[in-house]
Amino acid sequence: MIFCGLNPAASAVGAGHNFSNRSNRFWTVLHLAGFTDVRLQPQDERRLLEYGCGITAVVGRPTKRADEVLSEEFRKARVGFETKIRRYAPRSIAFLGKRALSTMIGQPDLEWGQHLMGFAGTMAWVLPNPSGLNRSFSLDALVAAYSEFRTALLGSSTKRRPGLI
Repeated sequence: MIFCGLNPAASAVGAGHNFSNRSNRFWTVLHLAGFTDVRLQPQDERRLLEYGCGITAVVGRPTKRADEVLSEEFRKARVGFETKIRRYAPRSIAFLGKRALSTMIGQPDLEWGQHLMGFAGTMAWVLPNPSGLNRSFSLDALVAAYSEFRTALLGSSTKRRPGLI
């Protein structure tokens, strides 16, 4: 299973690790939602593989704020991003926020939760972005959304590749 951000944060590039800003709730939410049995630190990001999870982004250009990524960048990134997802064939992909998927598929009114059309041949979900700048969702609301996703993953298929959720 892959967690997919919009693009790398400039602070993450500077620190050398994803979701490294102190205000970002990603690592806390993953732990509280049951994806990890300990709260990982940004420098432990490669340990996510031990839990059958990975991290990627649609657009490679780092920015200070996600709203600095232009819609055109998502549209241009789509073919290469789909190729990447098909190549690695995760069991599922969780888009962190609506904007990237919505722009890539030209569907402006996405709902939170499972995207029934999937993406690049895999199950797709739309989860709230845990960024510290996204205060529309409390920590409890984030944990509930991510927990629902995890529960759906565990119950959705008995055909699992070893080590991948």
